[in-house]
Order: sequence, then C-alpha cells, then structure tokens
Amino acid sequence: MTVTATSVGQPDQREPQAAPAPRRPWLPRLVPPAAAALSGVLLYVSFPPRTLWWLALPAFAGFGWVLRGRGWKAALGLGYLFGLGFLLPLLVWTGVEVGPGPWLALVAIEAMFVALVGVGVAKVSKLPAWPVFAAALWIAGEAARARFPFRGFPWGKIAFGQADGVFLPLAALGGTPVLGFAVVLSGFGLYEIVRLVLERRRTGEVRRSAAAVALLSVAVPVVGAVAARSLVSDKAEDGTATVAVIQGNVPRAGLEFNAQRRAVLDYHARETERLAAEIKAGKVARPDFVLWPENSSDIDPFANADAAAVIDKAAKAIGAPISVGGVVERGGKLYNEQILWDPVKGPTQTYDKRQIQPFGEYLPLRSLIGAINSDWTSMVSQDFSRGTKPGVFDMDNAKVGLVTCYEAAFDWAVRSEVTDGAQLISVPSNNATFDRSEMTYQQLAMSRIRAVEHSRTVTVPVTSGVSAIIMPDGRITQKTGMFVADSLVQKVPLRSSETPATRLGILPEIALVLVAAGGLGWAIGAGLRTRRSARA
Repeated sequence: MTVTATSVGQPDQREPQAAPAPRRPWLPRLVPPAAAALSGVLLYVSFPPRTLWWLALPAFAGFGWVLRGRGWKAALGLGYLFGLGFLLPLLVWTGVEVGPGPWLALVAIEAMFVALVGVGVAKVSKLPAWPVFAAALWIAGEAARARFPFRGFPWGKIAFGQADGVFLPLAALGGTPVLGFAVVLSGFGLYEIVRLVLERRRTGEVRRSAAAVALLSVAVPVVGAVAARSLVSDKAEDGTATVAVIQGNVPRAGLEFNAQRRAVLDYHARETERLAAEIKAGKVARPDFVLWPENSSDIDPFANADAAAVIDKAAKAIGAPISVGGVVERGGKLYNEQILWDPVKGPTQTYDKRQIQPFGEYLPLRSLIGAINSDWTSMVSQDFSRGTKPGVFDMDNAKVGLVTCYEAAFDWAVRSEVTDGAQLISVPSNNATFDRSEMTYQQLAMSRIRAVEHSRTVTVPVTSGVSAIIMPDGRITQKTGMFVADSLVQKVPLRSSETPATRLGILPEIALVLVAAGGLGWAIGAGLRTRRSARA
C-alpha cells in the first residue's frame, strides 16, 4: 500500500470530488397533481362497461390524500385535475358526432363542480369525523350538477358506477344520494385508516376517536348494504306480465340516420311482425304488450297516414298494444313522445318527454352559439318542447311508467312515474347517434340502479342496442347485441309497494346537503377562531 504525504502548508494534490447532483425541489410538487389526476382516472375505470366498481374506493382515498390540509387555491386546482381525470374519458362519447369542442366544453364546466367540492373537502379535512362531511360535500356537488346549468347534467353520479357492487342495495334505502355517499365515505375512510396506521408507526400513538371514525366510515356502509338487501325483492305483488322489447336497428350509425326515418320505422315494424310469426308458430309466448324504443317513428303518425298504417299493421299482427317512440308536432311545437297504440283502438295515450337534452333536443343560448359556430345551430334546427305530466300507460292491466332515455339520469323523473302508480318502468332510448361508445353501457347501468331504487322491473328498448330486461334486484336477465335487429320476450313481476327511497324522495339528498353545509360552517368557524387567537 502506498501512502502519499503532503507537507504542512502545501495544497492537497488529491483529485477533487464530483459536485453533488443538484436537488430537484419541483419534483415533489408534481406528485399531488399527478395523484389527483390519476385518482380521477381510477374513478373512471370503476364505471361501466367495466365491473371494477371497487376501484372507486382507492380513487377517493387518493382524492382525500391530495386534499388533506390544503389551502383553497391548491385544493381548487387539485379538485379540478381529479374532475378532468374522471370526466374527460367518461364523457368522450359526447363528441362522437359533433367533434371535440362540445365535449371539452362540457367537461370543463362539469369539472369545476368537482373543483369546488375539492375546496370544501380540504376545508373539512381537519375536523373530527371529516370523512362524513367530505362525503356529504361530494353528494352536494352532485346535487348541484344535477340541476345547473341548463337543468343539470347528472351523468357520472357515483351511484351509477355501482350496479355490480356490494353497496347496490342502499339504492333502495335512500336512492342515488345514499348509495353514492356510502361509496365516497368508504373511500375517504380507507384513506383515514392508512393515514392513522402510518401515524402510529411514526409516533407510537393514535387517538381512539379518530381510529373509531376511520373504521366506522368503512364498516357502516358495508353493514348497511348487507342489511338493505331485505328491501330488494323480485316477488310479484300484482301478478306478472309478459313483455316484448323490440330493437329494430337503424340503417347506419350517426346523426344521419334521422334522414332515413321511414327506414327506422319499417325496421321496427318488420321485427315486430317477425316476432308475431314466431308467436303464431308457437315458438314464443304471446306478450301482453310491446315496447318500441325512442325515435322508432320519427315520422309523426298523427300527421302521416302512411306511418300510422305501418304501426297499426304491426300492432294487429302481434295482437298487443305497442308503446311507440315518435316525434310529434302539435300546436306548432315539437315533442319527443311515447304513443300507446292499441291494435283495435289505435293511439290512446301519450307521454311527452319532460327532461329534454340541452344541445341535443334544444339549443340553449342559440344566438350566442350561432355566432360562435353556425354548424352547431344547424344540428339542432328546431327545439323540442317539454312535457309537463308523468307518463304511466295502462297496458293490458299493467301500469307501465315511461322514462325516455336521458330522463333515466334524473332521480325525480323516474320517481314520479312510480309514485304515479307504475308497476313496471320502461326506458325507451335511442343511442344510435353515439355509435358503439361506452355511453350505452353507462346508461344501462343507470337503469339497473333505478330497478333496485324503486324495486321495479325495468325494460330498456333501444333502437340499436343494447336493449335489456332488468329484474327489480338489478340483474339483467336478457339483453341484445349492438346494431342488430332483435327482440326480447319475458314474463316479469309487477310490483306496487314503495321502497324507502321512493317514499323519501329528495329528503336523503337534502339531509346530506345539510350535513355538508354544517361541516363547512364548522370548519370555517374553527379557522376564524384560530386566526383571532393568533392575533391576540
């Protein structure tokens, strides 16, 4: 071994060491925004057509982590990123035919609601029992989204992603607000459990009250869901009905199919007559009534004798009343209408869609939007008018409640049919505009939630699929493929009893909004007292 000595006062001749790598203080700052966006994506993945409902829990656990203790500006930004991660992929179908502009504009607006919820969650995150207040704030945000702007857009409610989940029976207890609250509460509770475990490892102690809240935030929703199973029943209370669901298909996907209105009508009449031949041959049971989808006759049968003759012939062939989805002009106004067509009496009852779709069935701010892009105004050349009354058809001793397509997303629209006496719910829809997008499966999941919420059989006749028959417990017993002509026939239970969710209506949602307001008020008050004490 060689030893090198240096004289005192002589400079050290050893090679200089490499300078330490520069620190990257910006890198940790990217973790919360990335985690917020990825948590939003995780929430999206929990939605149909996937059956990964449980991913909603770690999604909200991540949301809780990035927001805990944040100031309002940071929380606003992180909440917005979470909303974008969730809603951008969830609502991509809205741009299938009209391009990315309307899709991005819709997401930008809807994500702002999530951002404001994020501010609230950050504010209450230091309170005792904060997961309860934070989950209630999320439901308050959903309540606002379901009403504003343009009468609301509730697509993406947490409840709508839980059709295959263990929490589903809670829909019968308190509707979509209670079901959604349970899921979000469990997610925030999961984060709190992890946080407290890490805190115990670091400090050796944890407050018992905090631990109890964390555990109960997960345990109570699960136990409640198990207990609520007793509210879900497929038992026939008013006998049964044999129902036929007709999917006639369309000539091609996209907005242009409306230019071939007669072809769509003919397709549905043809499929009905094909089914009638099978019934006559003894291959299929004769239905008590037949359900056609929304827009199955875009030719007004009250103004066009030829269209009326096509429908009448189909009704006579199958020997049962048909609920026909028509576009009807009356008094100078256009209506998206369901028409009950009897094989003997002809048209007897009608239901006009009440919750019409903005930018699809009517154009808000028409003059402003026309100034921005005249193509958008030409797509919605004439606004539909809203109906004013619930639609419950008397069909061969069964009361069938009509909830047309987009209406299935709105709590009040479905409940009103049940409280008006519906023993069975039909959701006639037209999804051909959206091609093979996830929209169809998201909407089908909504109908499954509604079946459990009100303990009713739900039928879903769709022009191009997926059409389905859903039992009161949310199970799909039959369904069609997409863009095929097909029919479904099944004996289903009729029910008239009301679930707690039906009886309570909007009350659970109001209660949760009040809890959210109370938590927010408590947090703001505590913050003001802390600042006053610091100044004293």
